[in-house]
Amino acid sequence: MNKSLVSVIVPTYNSANFLEECLRSIQRQSYPEIELIVVDNHSSDNTKDIARQYTNKVYDKGPERSAQRNYGVQNSKGDYVLIIDSDMKLSTLVVETCVDKINENTDYKAIIIPEESFGEGFWAQCKWLERSFYIGVDWMEAARFFSRSIFDEMKGYNEKITGEEDYDLPQRIEEKYVKLAIQRINILIYHNEQKISLLKSCQKKFYYAQDINKYVTVEANKDKFKKQASIIARYRLFLSHPLKLFKNPILGLGMVFMKTCEFGSGGMGYLIGRIKNQ
Repeated sequence: MNKSLVSVIVPTYNSANFLEECLRSIQRQSYPEIELIVVDNHSSDNTKDIARQYTNKVYDKGPERSAQRNYGVQNSKGDYVLIIDSDMKLSTLVVETCVDKINENTDYKAIIIPEESFGEGFWAQCKWLERSFYIGVDWMEAARFFSRSIFDEMKGYNEKITGEEDYDLPQRIEEKYVKLAIQRINILIYHNEQKISLLKSCQKKFYYAQDINKYVTVEANKDKFKKQASIIARYRLFLSHPLKLFKNPILGLGMVFMKTCEFGSGGMGYLIGRIKNQ
């Protein structure tokens, strides 16, 4: 019996420091029928040279991830698509488990793959702790594995949205096909946070939040956005696991402080974005 082809799409931008680890993890998947596509946003380092060691399907496209991802899918041949970032690495069984899961029921359209962070330094540890609270939380996890038919039907990622596009596409699928459409597996993706600085993390939130109104105005996103954008909902989630939060008190307090700073930066970005777009 022929196995379905899975197209793995990896958008890149100056990713040379960590890309090889990502591509090697795709190469080592237990599932044999994989097509690897790298879509680069005009990197100035040797990202494309590294990518060409693993695939001859390396393209240039910008200006942001949503456009890169859509372009990769448009140039793919798979029955399924898996979208991952260049700073991620996959457990060996990720693709195989996703294919098995989505084939269990014709109502299944997309699969959530939980993420675990790693990196260097104190703030990377804080990010690891933060992400650990989101596993299994439906308003904080987003699908990355899709049937090609549903991806095409939904017209892929909304290219007007940057930063929240991971949530937007699955939530549009869920709105049309109800919650059963989005399933999850328990095999992990590992997200390389590298060496985070608090300032850069806040700058990132500020940048993405300037366009968040484009995400909020999509009807499918409104309900979950109320929790995603609520600092109270986030604190409530953290405090619902006090032993995890305060097992290492310094790390727990650092994580809460970091998240508070990010919310503040995001709030300022949102306000400035609203002013710009008036």
